[in-house]
This record gives sequence, C-alpha cells and structure tokens, in this order.
Amino acid sequence: MERTKTSPVGANHFEVRLTKNQREVEAAQRLRYHAFYEGMGVSPKVDVKRAGLDFDKFDAHCDHLLVIDRSLRASYPSVVGTYRLLRRSVADTRCGFYSAGEFDLSPLQNYPGEIVELGRSCVDARYRSKAIMQRLWSGLASYAQAHDITLMFGCASFPGVDPKQMATALSYLRHHHAAPKSWRPKALPGRYVEMEILKKHHVDERHALREMPPLIKGYLRVGGMVGEGAVIDRGFNTVDVCLLVEIGNVARRYRHHYLDYKDKRLVGVRGFEPPAPASRRRCSTRLSYTPKP
Repeated sequence: MERTKTSPVGANHFEVRLTKNQREVEAAQRLRYHAFYEGMGVSPKVDVKRAGLDFDKFDAHCDHLLVIDRSLRASYPSVVGTYRLLRRSVADTRCGFYSAGEFDLSPLQNYPGEIVELGRSCVDARYRSKAIMQRLWSGLASYAQAHDITLMFGCASFPGVDPKQMATALSYLRHHHAAPKSWRPKALPGRYVEMEILKKHHVDERHALREMPPLIKGYLRVGGMVGEGAVIDRGFNTVDVCLLVEIGNVARRYRHHYLDYKDKRLVGVRGFEPPAPASRRRCSTRLSYTPKP
C-alpha cells in the first residue's frame, strides 16, 4: 500500500545504515531524482532523465547513508532519506571532492585528522519530519565515530539564484558564523558571490533565520560555520555556501543527543563498524556502476 503524507509509521519500522549493494545505491539516487528534479523543478541532463536517477562521477567512490521504511513492501528498498558521504582519505586518491567545483578547499589541508564531505541530502516529501532527520543525524554520528571524523563539510543550498532574496541570511552567516581563516574554504574566482550584502548593524537575526532553509539552521544549532563567499548553482537553481561542522565543538546538548556514542539511541544502527587494522582488512568491493563522464 502506498503511504500517504499523514500515514503513521512506528519508529521500529525504520532502519538506518549504509548501502550494501548497487541496487540500494540506485534507490538512493531515485529518491534524489524525485527530490531535486521533480520536487525542485530542476531540468535534468538527458542521461539523468532517461535513467530517472540522480547520479554523477562521485557516487561510485562515496558511502551512501540510508533511512529505509521497512513497513513498505516494494520491489526495491524503500529509501525515505539519504546522505552521500565522501572521506578525505578516499577523495585524495580517487575523485577529489564535489565541493571543489565551487570552492577552493585547499585551506582544509590545514585541518588535522579525517574529514568527510556531506552531500545530496534529501528526505521523501511524505516523510519530512524531525524524526527522520534525527535518524539521519544519528547515522552520521555513528559514521563519524567509526572513521574518526573530526570535521564534516559540504555545500548547503538556498533555493533560488538571486542572492538579494536571501541577503539578510547570507550577511548573518558571514558576520556571525565565519569559519577560522586558517582553514576557511573560499568560493572559486569567477564564481565568487559576496555574502556581506548588509553591514552587521543592519542584520536582523530573526529575519535572517526566517530566510534560511531548515537544514542550514540545523547545522548552525550544532555549531556550524561557513566559508567565504557564496556560489550560484544554476544547474540546481540554488545559491550555495560551504558549511562546516567541527565534531569536537558540537554544542553539549546536541553532542549528547547525536554524538555520544554510548547513547542507546545509536544501538542497532548498522553498517558503521570501524575498519579493521590494515593487516586484517579485507578488500571491499567498489561499486560496478559506471557514472556519466
């Protein structure tokens, strides 16, 4: 039975884990296609439209975090939420970071430890609730622990391509949430859009928060910071900022909720086991999927 927007779902029906095979990766890509192209009215490229999947060259090198509704009986996994995760140790040897197409990430070389790029976050429109986002964030917490992640970052988007329509929010982020200069990414030359549209004394915080998408406000609540400059992404009809979250600086109450790895909320979250020592580690099978050029 197809689930309606108001249909109740018990917490035990949801499973949070990483993909196990290409079929599950495609289920995540299908959800992304519905969210980005159908939901946002973005025009897909021919091969993306033909497949009905949102894919690119980075997918084959990423881990894909899923929230699955196990109460639905379908011919493919019922993915209702997803994140795409790309660690520095993988990006450096394979494909680089997606965000490098918009931002100069070289300052992040100064940041110690393993870092991870978050991307392609979306939730099925019928499931958009605090509960699903909490499950995704709990999954991120387990992933961060398993791989000793010290910093999460990625492109965070405002809908629309006119920075003046989000002037208060962009200015607020620039004045109050700028990352330290020593490791602050910067929008690439030629794509750089000034975020300081309003002077600090003209920025109304309440107005700024009203202009922000819920996901960006969520990152700020856990201590999020931004890079320098924004980028207009006409392909996705958005204005993007580079958003960064230091795991060690997450606000105490959110650390307890999401990042306290002894918290019982994370028990049973599957697919996040720490890698075995090098001498005992088996080679993992990489996705056989061939992305578009």
